[in-house]
Amino acid sequence: MLERTLETARLAAIGAIELCVTPDTQHPAVRAAAERAGATLSDQGEGDLGERMARIARRVLAADEAPLVVGTDCPSLSAEHLQQAAQALQRHDAVLQPAFDGGYVLLGLRRFDPRLFEAVPWSTAAVMTTTRERLRELGWSWREGETLHDIDRAADLVHLPQDWR
Repeated sequence: MLERTLETARLAAIGAIELCVTPDTQHPAVRAAAERAGATLSDQGEGDLGERMARIARRVLAADEAPLVVGTDCPSLSAEHLQQAAQALQRHDAVLQPAFDGGYVLLGLRRFDPRLFEAVPWSTAAVMTTTRERLRELGWSWREGETLHDIDRAADLVHLPQDWR
């Protein structure tokens, strides 16, 4: 799914691609995948998912870019989804691509506030609800794309594309 996600980002042609991994940025397969996609490679650093995403978002926003943070566990995320998210960020503070399990598969930001990432019950069905509440509390505008399936457990494998099975 890593290769598929990187190829999707490349085909979207909306900006630079950065592959943020943990724990090993030097793994040959990771380095090769990044190179094939023309992506830079960086370390996510320590912490829970929220701390790692916050660190990445803050750094990219500080460079005057609007990050689209995506996982590599959503095979149905398309180049068109990424393009729509990038367009939505021209008019909104944030963009989300919800997942059917209550999380999200994409988070795009035009501004940063650490509260968006703090005390979120990561990897639970409450992630998207909590994120919406935080966005409301911050007074931010946001757009949500269509809800997609991600692959977190063996039971989710039924959502893989037919030609992958």
